[in-house]
Amino acid sequence: MATIKDIAAKANVSPATVSRVLNNDLTLSVATETRQRIITIAEGLNYKTLKLRKKGTIASKRSYRVGIVVCQSLEEEWDDPYFLTLRKGVEKQCLKNGIETTEIYRLRNFTPSQLYQRLDGMILIGKVDPALLPTLQEKVKHVVYVDYSPDENQYDSVMVDFEKSTNLAIEHLLQLGAKTVGFIGGYTFEFIDGQSKQISKDERHTAFIEKMKEVGKYKKKHVHAGDFTMSDGYRLMKEAIAKGNMAEAYFIASDPMAIGALRALREENVAVPDDVAIVSFDDVKAAQFASSPLTTIHVPIETMGATGVKLLIDRIEGREIPLKVIVPTRLVIRESCGFHQARSKNL
Repeated sequence: MATIKDIAAKANVSPATVSRVLNNDLTLSVATETRQRIITIAEGLNYKTLKLRKKGTIASKRSYRVGIVVCQSLEEEWDDPYFLTLRKGVEKQCLKNGIETTEIYRLRNFTPSQLYQRLDGMILIGKVDPALLPTLQEKVKHVVYVDYSPDENQYDSVMVDFEKSTNLAIEHLLQLGAKTVGFIGGYTFEFIDGQSKQISKDERHTAFIEKMKEVGKYKKKHVHAGDFTMSDGYRLMKEAIAKGNMAEAYFIASDPMAIGALRALREENVAVPDDVAIVSFDDVKAAQFASSPLTTIHVPIETMGATGVKLLIDRIEGREIPLKVIVPTRLVIRESCGFHQARSKNL
């Protein structure tokens, strides 16, 4: 069996450099040409890293090498656990299938030329400029999109039905007796040349407007949008309070934004759910521990990531027809919507 020393001798570099390249040490500064030469020689000698040998795992199946492209920075992932959980779902399923996830690329500083490794496939999380996709597929044949569907006739994708989910939240609030329902959410951003660019209303935003117009209760003054962050949830709710004549209930498009909004309401002595009812979206772990535990639309976030990996394996192994998977959502009722108070009044 080939050793690191064998590879180092052929590549004319030190064994330490070979080890760090093959183990994807991102702190190593080495020329792309040298890195690629080491990888090519290692593949030619059928060398496996210790990590892969320990996985040793799926007999009769080769170990695929998959890259992960994430549209969010690390800070943005921590601000919105939805995307962090998506990535973890991808990584866990890769580990379960003995797949090597060679590197995580972040679109803020990513170009397809960085794909110096030979990848069997790629998972892309989030929205990206469609113009980048053909160039990306020149480098990697099999790509699956999670939380984005650029073209269902060409690409595999895993999505949430945002319209159906938004309607579920609104209908619940209306059934509880809310005469006015407001919206707090974020804009959709696409990454172009490493920079984020606002492109449109988020699907939940659009679905909210359509549904409220359908039931004859849409009021533009009750609609607020910014960034999908806790701080903007706080800021936008403060603005709603300052304007006066608040809605009786709000659909808030992410749990972190809702947690920020709860803080703003608490500071202004507005009681939840007695004065204002809230339904949010995602059902991240923090939702049940908020100051008023959040009624929210549950999204099986990790399952979305895992499903993306399963689609990718299926694609690599020969499936030609693209598939678009829509994962189901459900309403999780907690204290913030006032359901329990309303039910007790009707008993």
